[in-house]
Amino acid sequence: MKKTVVAGAGLALSLLTAGAGFAGQADKNCGCGLGTILWEGKADGSVISQSLQATTNATFGNQTFGITSGTLGCEQPVNIVKNDRILAFTRDNLDSLARDIAFGQGETLDALVELMEVPAAERSALFARLQLNFDNIFNTGEENSAMVLDRIIDIAG
Repeated sequence: MKKTVVAGAGLALSLLTAGAGFAGQADKNCGCGLGTILWEGKADGSVISQSLQATTNATFGNQTFGITSGTLGCEQPVNIVKNDRILAFTRDNLDSLARDIAFGQGETLDALVELMEVPAAERSALFARLQLNFDNIFNTGEENSAMVLDRIIDIAG
């Protein structure tokens, strides 16, 4: 037991010492979150200060919250709500969407392109491209909604 503690302490000391050697190369790359806010005034850009920031961020698991809410020094992605709504719609309507794409028209497909904000003048051409690429969108039958949506977006260009 004593050997394990001594070995652990030795490893920690060597990591801290090695980290100090790379301090000049370190960049602020911890992202945002509570750790970044708490250590902001004390952060010197070293590996040690970045480790403290990242460990605090990870321990409290708040980066996702910060990104979603635009708090804790995080910037909220512009399209996060729109993208979540589109993904949820695709997930909830995947079977109907597959049917509509196969036919090249339909209520579910209309609703999806409305959420995607595809201009009305471009919709019929998109419907035709999606119908032609049905086998590329649903090539195994085991696709999840995110995969299907990514493929649709690629085709929509």
